[in-house]
Formats: sequence, C-alpha cells, structure tokens
Amino acid sequence: MRSSLKSEPLTHIGVIRFWLPLAGTWLMMAAEGPYLAALIARLDDPTVNLAAFGVTLALAIIIESPVMMLMSATTTLVEDRESYRALRRFAYGLSGALTLIQLAILIPSVFAVLAETLGLPNDVAKLVYGSLLLLLPWPAAIGYRRFRQGLLIRAKLTRRVAYGTCLRLMAMSVTALAAYRFSSFAGAYVGAMALSAGVIVEAIASRAMTASIVPNLLTRRRHNDRLHSLRLAALMGFYLPLALTSFLALASQPMVTFFMGQSRHAIESLAVLPVVLGFTFIFRALGLSYLDVVIALIGPRHEHLAEVRNVAVVLAVSTVSSLGVIAFTPLARVWFHGVSGLSPALTEFAVLPLQILCVLPMFSVLLALERGVLIHAHRNTPITVASLIELATITVTLVIGVFVLDVEGTVAAATAIVLARAVGTAWLLVPFGRALRSHATPTDDTQDIVTPPTGVT
Repeated sequence: MRSSLKSEPLTHIGVIRFWLPLAGTWLMMAAEGPYLAALIARLDDPTVNLAAFGVTLALAIIIESPVMMLMSATTTLVEDRESYRALRRFAYGLSGALTLIQLAILIPSVFAVLAETLGLPNDVAKLVYGSLLLLLPWPAAIGYRRFRQGLLIRAKLTRRVAYGTCLRLMAMSVTALAAYRFSSFAGAYVGAMALSAGVIVEAIASRAMTASIVPNLLTRRRHNDRLHSLRLAALMGFYLPLALTSFLALASQPMVTFFMGQSRHAIESLAVLPVVLGFTFIFRALGLSYLDVVIALIGPRHEHLAEVRNVAVVLAVSTVSSLGVIAFTPLARVWFHGVSGLSPALTEFAVLPLQILCVLPMFSVLLALERGVLIHAHRNTPITVASLIELATITVTLVIGVFVLDVEGTVAAATAIVLARAVGTAWLLVPFGRALRSHATPTDDTQDIVTPPTGVT
C-alpha cells in the first residue's frame, strides 16, 4: 500500500512522517553491535571473542563502505527503465567486486600479512579469519538491499525500509540465540553468523517489497536519447565521490584510536571513547537518516526546500538539546555508570568528552541537509573534499592535543571530532549555496542521467 504522502501536498508533518521510519531504521542498526557484544560477553572466553568480533566488524565495514551510498544514489537517479537497469548493473558489479576483495583478504598468505600488520595475537587472528569467512555474504547483501531500499525511498515507501530492518533484527536475534543455546561456536562466530543471517533476510525482504515498484519502472522510457550518461564512466563520476566519502569517514576511526594509544591515560581513553561515541550515535543517527529525506522530498526545482529545511532546523535543535540535558546533568553519570556499567573512575573520564560531543548531532543534521542538496544537484565532489578536510583537521588537532598540549586522549579525540565536523560543514556552505541558486540544475558530466526525484504531490 502506497503512503498517503503521494496524494497530499508536502507539509512539515508530511516530512516528519516520511523521515520517522528511516530514523527508526538507523536506530535499530545502531543497536546491532551492542546487542551482539552483550551476547558474546556471556559466552566462553569473552575477552578474546569480543576483541575478534570488534576487529572483524571493523574490517567488514571498511570493505563494504563503498556500497553504503547506493541507497542515496538510487534515490537520486532511478526514475525509468534505462536508469533502473544502469544502476542495477552498477550496484551488482560493485557488490561483486567488494566480495572478491573480501575473498582475496581470506587467502591465507594475504590474511597472515594483514594479521601481522594489525598486531593480532594468534588466537584473535584465528577467530577473525573464521568470522570474516562467515561474513562473506555481507558486502553483496548490503549492496543489494541498499539499492532496493533506494527504490522504496524514491517511491515514498519508507515504512517498508523500516519493516525490512525489523526482519533483519529478528533474523539476527533468532540466529544468535539459537547458536548461543544449541551450539558450541565461539562468540565471534556467533556474532558473524547472526550478522550474515540478518543482512541476507533483509536483502530478500527488500526484493519482495520492491516487487510492485519495478514493473512500473520498466514501463517508463526516457524522453531523450542521450543515454551515454548512463554508462559506467558517468556513473563512476557520480558515485566515486560518495564512495570515497564513506571510506574516509571510516578511515578516521583507526587513526583516532592510534592517537589515543599515545595519549595521557591511554587505557582509560581507549576504554571510554567507544562507549561515549556509541551513546552519541543514538542522537546522531537521527540526523544521518535525514540525508535521503532531503534527496527524495526537496523537489526538482527545490520547491519544498522550506519544509525540508525547517524540519531539519527543529531536528538539529531537538537532538542537541536532548543530548545536552543528559551531558550537563547527573543523568550522564547515571547512564555511564548505571546503564553502561563503567566504573566510577571511568565514568568521570566519560563526562567531559560527552559534553564536548553534545553539539555533534546538530552537525549531523546540517551535513545531511548540505549533502542531500548537493547529491540531488549531482555535485558530489565537494562532499569528498569536505571529508578530506575533516580527516586533515582531526589529524592536526590530535597531533597538537596529544603531543603538544598533553591533553587526555578522550578530550583530544572529542575535540578533534567536533572541530573537524564543524570545519567540514562550514566548508560545504559555499557549494551548498551554489547548488541552491542553480535550482538543482546538474552541471557535471552526469547531468543527463536522470531528472532528480519529484517532491510529494
């Protein structure tokens, strides 16, 4: 059943109704890691298995990072038979290539070099290898379902995206609990099997949920014959900046970890920062989920910019205010000590970084608005440049904070992350303004791919 948004004028309530299922999807995905970690912690040899699962998940996410933006690309580009088939070929090819990369890493001699480079102990390395093997379906399944989810978002069927994620969590839970109760698999293997089962089920569900959309796309023909822009070179020109953006964002994480390891109170910093960032992600996810809302609803001539922008402003203020209420009151200590289980000493380490990071959800919303307008206008290169600027800002700030000012690792990391996001968001203001003034008229070599998606009518 199609959303009623299709037959109503776009209002602020309409934007919120469109966004809420996507926000729920991001929040559910954010819960996966902590949920599985809690399960692994209750199995035999939890320390080694948690370490192996963490390394495996980090490697798997880096490998699949190039497909993370397929949902936004599909939302932007697919409107007819030719564009659907072109993006489908591209998505399948990219997913297959990443699967081959993961297979190459699993060649014993290659993996041995990787494990040695990462300094993994033998028992951890063995578990990581087996877990990566179990996660082999990960990049292809994620690429497939993100392509299909983009079709759902473009068709204004965001609730189906959330339904798919619910099925994913159910499949993951059933697999994990069954392995937990009825097998003797190592905890890292249980986590990997659960993740693979979840993404496979979600991919299958996304196929079923788009069954009513694809036939309609296949009946639509392009109104011009300039199909050269649907070829691989043009699609790569459109998508490569987005893929690089995802990769650069993930590349900053091991770098932050390295600098914290060299900082004052290194062990405490390494223990606390993941907990703090995990908590802030609950609020940041609400902004991250807004990217595809902007792309889908802004309208071909930005006729719905005011409604999309106004909801973004309210969302930014709400998330910062909510996190601030926790960060600057005793609720922070209640969360870190009472809920997260940190010791009183580590809880004190966590409070100041949380206070510094409390503005991060605002930047997530603003960045989603900027990126959404730029992707809608097919101006993706500035997004990658902004990510490079963020990475450079994090590096410089950490060098100064850790080696010059001798700041505690968590404080230096939190400051670097916030400053980098502020600089990156500010840098995008100029190309963002140009895209708005152009009324989303594509200016690069992908301009003939498709007309951007229409707003809600």
